Amino acid sequence: MSTDLMKSLAISASGMKAQGTRLRIISENLANANSTAPSPGDLPYRRKVVLFQNALDRELGLDTVQVKKIDVDRSDFQRRYDPGHPSADADGYVLMPNVSTLVESMDMREAQRSYEANLNVIESTRQMIMRTVDLLRN
Repeated sequence: MSTDLMKSLAISASGMKAQGTRLRIISENLANANSTAPSPGDLPYRRKVVLFQNALDRELGLDTVQVKKIDVDRSDFQRRYDPGHPSADADGYVLMPNVSTLVESMDMREAQRSYEANLNVIESTRQMIMRTVDLLRN
């Protein structure tokens, strides 16, 4: 089997793994979009972001993608006036997570498309390998 086809599979698999991690972090962000601090003065959930990097696979001699770091988004928290909330401050404001469900939905769609693109590459590579095997049989 061609090593180029194997390299194609390895690159796509690393992309799928990285996008899978990204989807997991997006899910965490969406699940905690309304998670407030447990008490006044505490901080609510802070959005997480995934950073990617190129990684040289020395065994195969090619660049792949991998997760470099899962970091937190340092943007400001939102404030909502809700004086009856248990974590409201003296002025009646509650700190809300810095998670935008719209931004998370867009990120999820992009991660999903990247995942599907890598999956399509794997499927095309698999078909090429099967055709090659069929040609060799005949």
